[in-house]
Formats: sequence, C-alpha cells, structure tokens
Amino acid sequence: MRSAPTIRTGENRPRKPPTTVPDVHSGRWLLHTGRVSLAIDNGTAVNSALVDAVAFARDALIADGEQPGEHLGATAEGEFAATHYFAAQVPGYRGWQWCVVVAGAPDSTELTVSEAVLLPGDGALLAPEWVPWVDRIAAGDLGPGDTLAAPDDDPRLVPGQIDTLDVDPIDRDQVGQVAAEIGLGRKRLLSFDGRAEAAQRWHDGEYGPASEMARSARHSCGTCGFYLPIAGALHGAFGVCANEMAADGRAVSVDYGCGAHSDVRAATGAGSPAYDAYDDGAVEIVTLPKPAAAPEVASSEAETSESSDPNAPSES
Repeated sequence: MRSAPTIRTGENRPRKPPTTVPDVHSGRWLLHTGRVSLAIDNGTAVNSALVDAVAFARDALIADGEQPGEHLGATAEGEFAATHYFAAQVPGYRGWQWCVVVAGAPDSTELTVSEAVLLPGDGALLAPEWVPWVDRIAAGDLGPGDTLAAPDDDPRLVPGQIDTLDVDPIDRDQVGQVAAEIGLGRKRLLSFDGRAEAAQRWHDGEYGPASEMARSARHSCGTCGFYLPIAGALHGAFGVCANEMAADGRAVSVDYGCGAHSDVRAATGAGSPAYDAYDDGAVEIVTLPKPAAAPEVASSEAETSESSDPNAPSES
C-alpha cells in the first residue's frame, strides 16, 4: 500500500474519540482506525465544502507524487468527513482507484486529509484467493515426472502385514463358482486368444510400462498400496488403480508406474525443490525514447536536382 499524504491537523484543539454505531443497520458511518472502511450514508447533514473539495483531494495525491485520473465521485462519511474517489493511472493496477478522505472540524473552515489509499474497484485485477497446497491437487493434475506423496497418516493406506481384506477367503462356495464357469452361469467366456489380445492392448496402452508416465516413474504398480490385482488368469500381470489422483479405476500393468506411488515421500525443506523463486518485483519498467524522424529533403534542393537533369522535359 502506498504512503498517504502528510496529515495537516489545523488548530490545536481537543479531539473527540472515534465514534462507533451499535446498530450498523440504523445508518452508515466511518470509524477512522488507520484504514478506510466502506462508506455508508446515515442521512446526516454534511458540510458541502467536504463533498466539493475535489481539487483539494486531487492536490493531496499529486503532492504525494501520484497521478490521479478522473474524479469518480464523493461519498459522505458522516457530518465532518467525505471520501473522494479518483481513477488510478498506476501500471499494473487496472480497475483500482484512489480513495482520499477529507475531513473538517466543527466551527472551522480548514480542511485536512485524513488518509489516501489505493483500493480495488469494480473489475479490479486482484490475485486469486489463496488455496492451501493440500487442496490444490485434483485428479488429472499428475503428469510424467511429477511426484505426489501420500501423507504418512493417509487413512487409505495401512501396513501390508495388517490389511488382508482385499484377499478372498479360502472357501467361499468354490463349488458354485466352478459350476458357473463351466456353463451353469455365463453362456460364453473369454478365450485364451481373447485374454492374450486384451493383455497386449493394456500392456501397450496408456497404462503400460512403455508409456511416458511409467518411464519417468521410480516405482511400479506391483509394489504400490493403491494397486488392486485382478482375479483370473491375468492376476499376476494387471490390476486396477485405486488412487483418485492417478489412474483411478483403470486397468494398469503391474510394470506401470507414476509419481503417486504409495512409497513416494514428500520433499523436505522450504520452497520448491525443482524451480527457483520468481521475484515479480525484479521487473523494471523502462521508457524507450522515440526514434528520431528521418530528415526531410528541402523543396529547393529537389527543384535544383530536377533542373540539373539534362534529360528532364522542358515546360515550353
């Protein structure tokens, strides 16, 4: 925030403490606490000199080295103060406006500037709301070479010697399962060739070991806690990813991998380990001089050159 002009206090007289309004719905008021609050109108009679002091407020900005634009309006801040708004002509502050608070004292004709600040207006260019890192990552953000470590206390992961819920019980009506596979259930089953073709497609596809994501990963799916092996003949070659930030719900090769493996650990230390810090204050705005205009040939010189040409046609 830019510095405000020097405050002129006028005559030395006791000052009243800041005024507060218990019920803000009963009217509009400005409490001077060092920052400008939103102005509200409570219908109090205002000294017209405060609202008309456009030139006075503009001069306060100019005295501080600023270049205010057009006057956008004035708002009464009670009986003894008014706020003037000017368009800001500051590079990089599109849509912002200067706010100058002009105040006066009872029984005095002298005006003072309480403060001058640069505030965002309608359509101002503002920085987006800050989002914590843990909430920024979404499904689909993971790219080749990226790493996304799961928290140490991630409730989706438990030590391997504890969790056995994804393993089928030893006996769960195995007779009925076999009967279904030999024709008492589905009428047609996937043949050996069908399984081989599907396995080849999956192996050569986006979630196979030859993909860019897998080639840039340090770990494979076969050792990942989010990997769910499929049943049947392809049990040892393929599984389903259960990480919502990675290949969630896709059939992945056991040799596939990505940066969201359950064994990936977050980098330690402050700052980004991959990129240098970007200092937006290091940009210097330089005004280039206008190029000099090319010299014009005098008309007398042009006429002389034409008359000296022996091949030039005669006017007679």
